[in-house]
Amino acid sequence: MKGESIGELEELVLLTVGSLLEEAYAVAILDELVEKTGRKMDVTAIHSVLRRLEKKGLVKSEMRGATKERGGRRKRYFTMTPAGRAVLDDNMAVRMELYQKLPKLTFFGV
Repeated sequence: MKGESIGELEELVLLTVGSLLEEAYAVAILDELVEKTGRKMDVTAIHSVLRRLEKKGLVKSEMRGATKERGGRRKRYFTMTPAGRAVLDDNMAVRMELYQKLPKLTFFGV
């Protein structure tokens, strides 16, 4: 999937979509990211990223049944596509290759 680039937040959202499996909807993604990264963000940022990822073909979405908790409204759930997994695999390979080139340093007094 050379040539397809994604930003850091897109990568984090895509990783979260993949890890949540069948429960990946915007609020669940937001909650997971806030818990894991400690970043402050809102659900509108997550929606924007999900739209970009879907436009790039890295995730797909579907509406699922209405719930009483949501006043009868349905939720949009996301799943990672094979193209999304390929982008993550490529990113990880590049990062690991660069990381492994770091010299083994010992820091004293730090």
